[in-house]
Amino acid sequence: MGEIRNAERTRKAILQAAKEEFFEKGYTGARIESIAKRAGINKQLIYHYFKGKEQLINETIEDFMASLPSGNFTLPADPRDIAEFRFNVNVNHLMEFLKFTAWEAVDTVPENVNGEEHRRRVLQSYNEDMKAKQEKGQVPKELDPALLTLMLSSLTVYPLLYSSVTRMITGRAPDDPEFQQRWAQFLGLISERIFKMDVEQE
Repeated sequence: MGEIRNAERTRKAILQAAKEEFFEKGYTGARIESIAKRAGINKQLIYHYFKGKEQLINETIEDFMASLPSGNFTLPADPRDIAEFRFNVNVNHLMEFLKFTAWEAVDTVPENVNGEEHRRRVLQSYNEDMKAKQEKGQVPKELDPALLTLMLSSLTVYPLLYSSVTRMITGRAPDDPEFQQRWAQFLGLISERIFKMDVEQE
């Protein structure tokens, strides 16, 4: 029993160290040697638990996603609240992960890594949620649900990731509470414009 607990502890330590390494340096920049050093273990021990870097990144992201409160991925019933909700989740729970995803724009990585399957399931669930709201008359029929999901993703991620652009345009950093409050309110106003007509017909 003690051996099992030790193995679980070691595995958890590796995943935590891998999360820090991958999120800080991206897939290409991350090194197994650095992960071992962060975890305080021998490099060869990592290969005892994981086949290689690809398995490690996938399991790291799966573990990270599983650690988040389940309510983070349950969208509000009213489409007018989705953008503000997703922005607040990003600010409060996903900043490290979002910085990691920025590496994907410049990284050359193998297919089916970076927890792609898990992430696709979450994003496709947002598409399905938007389609369901459209069928209820809460979303204008002429708007493509997938493109709406992409738009909301952009509006709730871009200002946080591209801090220099946010600062140059607004004069405030994205981690400034005043900016976050103003942007959340702005997202609410934009959402009112997009979804207002059909919601009022209920």
